Amino acid sequence: MIVADLIVYPIKGCGGFSVTSSAVDLTGLRNDRMMMLVDDEGVFLSQRKVPAMAALRPSLVDSSLVAGGESFPVVLDGPRIPVVVHTWNGLGIDQGDAAAEYFSDAVKKSVRLVRTPPDLRRETTGETSGLVGYADGNALLLISRSSLDGLNERILDRGGEPVPMNRFRPNVVVSGSPEPHAEDAVRRAVIGDVELAYAKDCVRCAVPMVDQETGVKSGPEPIRSLATYRRDPDGGVTFGMKAQVVRTGTIAVGDKIDVLEWRR
Repeated sequence: MIVADLIVYPIKGCGGFSVTSSAVDLTGLRNDRMMMLVDDEGVFLSQRKVPAMAALRPSLVDSSLVAGGESFPVVLDGPRIPVVVHTWNGLGIDQGDAAAEYFSDAVKKSVRLVRTPPDLRRETTGETSGLVGYADGNALLLISRSSLDGLNERILDRGGEPVPMNRFRPNVVVSGSPEPHAEDAVRRAVIGDVELAYAKDCVRCAVPMVDQETGVKSGPEPIRSLATYRRDPDGGVTFGMKAQVVRTGTIAVGDKIDVLEWRR
């Protein structure tokens, strides 16, 4: 198995961009979901309620966030405001009025853009615990092309339209997997000089039903077909493997994935 694609999502819930290589910190790919949009109560926004976020495609250029032709200097430290991600309560570095105005216009809702404080230590749960920025739960999401191919075969058999990989918003796309969902069985692996460990299977919400190009919900696929064979015992459906970073370093497209331990 090798790395086929690496995707960084600068703002939680917004579109991502591919990179050929990335430094990997304990929180995942560098700059991945270290920013987020919050409402007037400090609660994070996501595509669950604001699917139009998918069509926003910010990128990072030098020390600035670029979106829609606008450029906003990234504020690494400064005034902090209370923020909420699911059950986690923490702080965010406010990115200023210009960024807030731009993204409020974009999502048609009053929001502030925040970044993780430099001293953030948000711990995660799972078979392997670790650190994370503003991601829902874990540092990295890995999905193999074989898993997507197997799902799309089922969707086609049901008369639906196949879905692209970006519906699932992975960080690491894997090619050469021996079979669909083989990534679920990986317990420890080395990619480049980075060591990863399994945290949990990724239980999917409604976001994979959002067209990531248009920002419009277009279900019921792929959730409908996943429900026929990927149901989680605790509810929902699973697709992809969440991992934590055990040893930091750099990974690149084309790197071989050396599996050190499989599920027993």
